[in-house]
Amino acid sequence: MRLRKSQRLKKELGLFDVFAISTGAMFSSGFFLLPGLAAAKAGPAVVLAYLLAGILIIPAMLSAAELSTAMPRAGGAYYFVDRSLGPQMGALAGFGTWLALVFKSAFALIGMGAYLALFVHLPIEPLAVGLTLMFVALNVVGAKETTGFQKVLVFVLIAVLAFFLIQGLAAVASMGPSRVAREQFTPFAPFGLTGLVATVGFVFVSYAGLTKVASVSEEVSKPDRNIPLGMLLSLAVTTVIYVLGVMIIVAVLEPEALHGDLTPVATAAQAFFGWLPGATGIVLIVIAAIAAFASTANAGVMAASRYLLAMARDRLLWGAFARLGRFHTPTLAVLATGAAMALIVIVIDPEGVAKLASAFQLLMFALLNIAVVVMRESHIESYDPGYRSFGYPWVHLAGILVYLGLIVMLGWWPIVFTAGVVVVGLAWYVFYARSSVVRSGAIYHVFERLGRQRFVGLDHELREIIREKGLRDEDPFDEVVARAYVLDVPDRERLTTLIRQASARLHSRLPVTGEQLVKQFIAGLEGGLTPVAHGAALLHTRVPGVPTSELVLGRAPRGVEWDATAVATDGMPVQAVFFLVSGQDNPGWHLRILGALAGRIEEDDFIPSWLEAENDEALRATLLRGDRVLTLAIQRDGATEALAGHALREITLPPGILVALIRRHGDSIVPRGSTVLRAGDRLTVIGEPESLRRLARQYADAIPPVEESGPEGVA
Repeated sequence: MRLRKSQRLKKELGLFDVFAISTGAMFSSGFFLLPGLAAAKAGPAVVLAYLLAGILIIPAMLSAAELSTAMPRAGGAYYFVDRSLGPQMGALAGFGTWLALVFKSAFALIGMGAYLALFVHLPIEPLAVGLTLMFVALNVVGAKETTGFQKVLVFVLIAVLAFFLIQGLAAVASMGPSRVAREQFTPFAPFGLTGLVATVGFVFVSYAGLTKVASVSEEVSKPDRNIPLGMLLSLAVTTVIYVLGVMIIVAVLEPEALHGDLTPVATAAQAFFGWLPGATGIVLIVIAAIAAFASTANAGVMAASRYLLAMARDRLLWGAFARLGRFHTPTLAVLATGAAMALIVIVIDPEGVAKLASAFQLLMFALLNIAVVVMRESHIESYDPGYRSFGYPWVHLAGILVYLGLIVMLGWWPIVFTAGVVVVGLAWYVFYARSSVVRSGAIYHVFERLGRQRFVGLDHELREIIREKGLRDEDPFDEVVARAYVLDVPDRERLTTLIRQASARLHSRLPVTGEQLVKQFIAGLEGGLTPVAHGAALLHTRVPGVPTSELVLGRAPRGVEWDATAVATDGMPVQAVFFLVSGQDNPGWHLRILGALAGRIEEDDFIPSWLEAENDEALRATLLRGDRVLTLAIQRDGATEALAGHALREITLPPGILVALIRRHGDSIVPRGSTVLRAGDRLTVIGEPESLRRLARQYADAIPPVEESGPEGVA
C-alpha cells in the first residue's frame, strides 16, 4: 500500500524521543504499583522475577527492532504480523495489541489515581477517568507535543528514582547486608519455582512498553539507528532501576505491609526519607510516580491509536479511523482508545488488568518472533532491515516457546480471555474485512519456495517503504550519480535504441556483455518491473560479479518512443531515462539507490531542472544535493595548476572528500589512485558539505564558495 504525502505521519521523533517513549511506557505500574502484588506471589524472589523478565524480553526487543527498521509503519506489531502472516493473523494482532496497550495504560491510570489519592481525597476511578481525558486531548494535538511532554516526564522520573536508589541503598547498607539477607530475604522463594515462574509472567507487563515505540516507527527519523539504540538504552536503564528498586522495597518493608500495597514505593520511602523536612520525601515519590504513570498512559494512548490507524488503512476497520485531523493526528483513533481505557478503569480490578495486559502482550511478543522468522525465510529481496537481530533463528524460536509458556503460567482466566480475543479477531476478519482485503503475507513467499503461491503486492509495498526511508550513510548514491554516463539525445528516439546505447556504455565498466544487458533491461521492461511516471523511466537490473552500482542518465527533450506494450507513462512524455546496474550480493543497496532516484523524480522541479541543465555536470547535479558536489577545473595560471602532473594518491584533500569522476577532452574517466591529473581536467568532487567548503576556500580563485554556487560549484 502506497501512502500519499497527506496520509503520512511526520518524521519528528529522534533518539531521545524513542528512549522516552520506551522508558516512560515501562516505568509506571511495573515499579510503583506492582511490586507488592508480585511479592505476595513470589516472596523475596520477586527481585529475581524482575531480572528474569528483563532478560526474557530481549528476543521480543530484537524482533521489534529488526521489523521496525525494515517496515517503519504506524501500527507496529499489527503491521508486522499482517505483512508476514497475512491479514487473518493481522486482524488478531491488531485487536490483541491494541487491547494490551489499552489495559496497560488503564493499569497506569489506576496507579496514578492511587498515588494522587495520598493527597487528594477522591475515589481512584473518577480520578483515572479524568486523567484519561487529559491525555486524549494532548494526543489529539500532535506527536511532537506529546513526546515533548513525555521527555519532561521521563527526565523528572529518572532524576527522582536515582535519588530514591541512592538513599535506599545507603539505608540497606546501614541496616547491615547480612542482617537484611537473613531477616528479609529468607526464605528467598517461599512459593517454590512454580511461584517464581508465575511471577515472571505476572511482572512481564512491566517491560511490555519497551516495544511500544514500534507502533510509532513511521514517525521516527533515522529509524535504522534510533529505534534499536533507543530500545537498548531504555531496557538497560529500566532493568537496573527495577531490580535495585524492588530489592530496596523488599529489604525495608515487612512482608505483611508489602503484600497488597498499591503504593509500595511511597511506603518504602517513609523508611529512609525521614531526614527530609516534613513530607518532602513522600512528595518526591508521588511526583515521580505521577510522572511515571502519566508517561505510560500518554505513550499508551499515542501507541494504541496508531494500531487503529494502521488497521483502518488496510481496510480491517472503518476508514474514518485512518483520517488525520486538524493537527495531523488520527483523532478518531485517539478518542476510541481513550474511551476504552476509561471503561476498563471502571469495570476491572487492578490485578485482573495486570494479568490480562501481560497475557495479551506475551502473545504479541511470540507473534513478533514468528514474524521475523517468516520474513527472513521468505527471501523477499525488498525486506531490507537497517538492523538485523543476532542469534537468528535460535533466539527467536526460544522467545516463542518462552512467551507461550508464560501465558500458561498466568492461570486459566487470562488464557480463556486471550483465546476469546483470538476468536473475536479472526471472526471480525472473516465476517467484516475479508471481502475488502486483497493481500496476503510473506508466509506465502515461504510457501512459494515449496511450490505454492505468493503475494507480489507485498514486495511492491516493501519497495515503497525502502524509497520512503531513503539512503543509508554507507550507500554510495552520490558517487554512483557523480560518475554516471550521460546520453543526451536531441531528437525523439526509440527506447530500444537508448537501451543499446546505454548497455554499450555500461559494458565498458562491467563484467558483462552489452547484449546481455540489453536482454535483461528488456526483460524487466516487459515484466512490468520498470517504474515509469512523472516523465521518467527507471530501467534496472542486477548481474553477478559487480561490486558496486553503475548508472547511465538519458535525457531526451523531445521524448522517448515506447515500443514496449506493458508500460504506462501516466500521460507525460518520457524525457528522462535511467539505466541502473548493480551486483546480486546486496539487493537492498540496489533498491535504496533506485528508491532515491524515484524520490527525486517525484519532486515537482525535477523535469524542469533536468531539461534546463547546460552540461553533463549540471545534469548529474539535478539528482544530487547541491551542498555535496562541486566541479574542480585544473586550470593553467590558477590555484589548481599545482595539481596537474600529480597522481590522485599524491594529493592531500580535506577529509570526507572523494573525486568521483574526471572529464578529459569529452571523455569520462573513473579515477584511481594512480590517475595523473592534467591541465584542462574537470573533477567531479563529492563529500561532506563542510569538507567541500574547505576545498572551495583552498582553491578560491578557481571555485566559487559552495553555498553561493547554486546546485554545484563549477570553476
